[in-house]
Amino acid sequence: MSGSIYGNQFRFSTWGESHGKAIGVVVDGCPAGLPLAEEDIQSYLDRRKPGQSRYTTKRAESDAVEILSGVFEGRTTGTPISMMVRNMDQRSKDYSEIASYYRPGHADYGYDAKYGFRDYRGGGRSSGRETIGRVAAGAVAVKILSALGIQVRAYAEEIAGIRCGSVDLSVCGDNPFYMPDAEAAARVQAAAEAAMAAKDSLGGVVACLVSHMPPGIGEPVFDKLDACLGKALFSIGAVKGVEIGDGFAAAKSTGSANNDGFLPPESPGGPLNKASNHAGGILGGMSDGSEILIRAAFKPTPSIAREQQTVNLDGEPVTVSIRGRHDPMIVPRAVVVVEAMTAVTLVDLLFAGMTARMEGICRFYGTDFPVKQ
Repeated sequence: MSGSIYGNQFRFSTWGESHGKAIGVVVDGCPAGLPLAEEDIQSYLDRRKPGQSRYTTKRAESDAVEILSGVFEGRTTGTPISMMVRNMDQRSKDYSEIASYYRPGHADYGYDAKYGFRDYRGGGRSSGRETIGRVAAGAVAVKILSALGIQVRAYAEEIAGIRCGSVDLSVCGDNPFYMPDAEAAARVQAAAEAAMAAKDSLGGVVACLVSHMPPGIGEPVFDKLDACLGKALFSIGAVKGVEIGDGFAAAKSTGSANNDGFLPPESPGGPLNKASNHAGGILGGMSDGSEILIRAAFKPTPSIAREQQTVNLDGEPVTVSIRGRHDPMIVPRAVVVVEAMTAVTLVDLLFAGMTARMEGICRFYGTDFPVKQ
């Protein structure tokens, strides 16, 4: 299976299956000297792990991370960083009947069509547990961004069609949905209880804000910042839509309303400001120095206990009710995954941007610019 490696300058490869012995990641391209400990990674994995509330899967996993390589005496060595989380609470028997049919909303049929074989235990590589590796890599990326003064913060903006009316990031941890609006979270709780009683699930939207991003990051053609962010977020299972800034609302606007006028810098030689931010911090595929806003739309969890119609491996109609432990909604645990994938994308493009100017290269190597002929 190809396609398990993401990034160019800063890249990582995830490995493992939902019901295998372990899940892990190898991060390559991290500079030497970055302070890094298992606690730095664990704090991010704890935001993703199951069993945090009645609105997440009851699979009992501590998701304890082990750093196997690339760190010595509390600092990165510049070599590949290998991290592993052992699977401790597999119940593969809960999924044995899935081998005989194709689950609605899942990748079962695609796997059989592509490989002629699939790991049906919890979805194998298509399971949400694959995101453990992404979050671990993202935790490393966040430390790099923090050293540069760049902040990445994601939150649940909408669940079950209930949208936050205000954004106070300080209250995200006060409710099980990671919503920055307590009133909206209370309404989502009622909707979640109703969906669970009906043996159904809910979808939603995760928003991510990037603050203090320098201008000019991203490439103007194929490796646009927004294109790379779109690829990163679309690679997360259950994501069905991504938008930057006003997104699809821009299609209903006009040029005079949608354009962001530039303002003089606050100090001579400083970065320009903008009167508005309909573009979401990205113009022409490059960051424009203002706050980056990106949203990812998640479909409802496809594994539900309600009876559904599908077919078995012989193409015969069957009625199924999915057994096992599943999230009533994906969004709460997906918030940190969106944050992680945003972070690794930004670091990758920041590293690529270091070679954009000759004077920067000369300055790094201690050579005067322009180079004397």
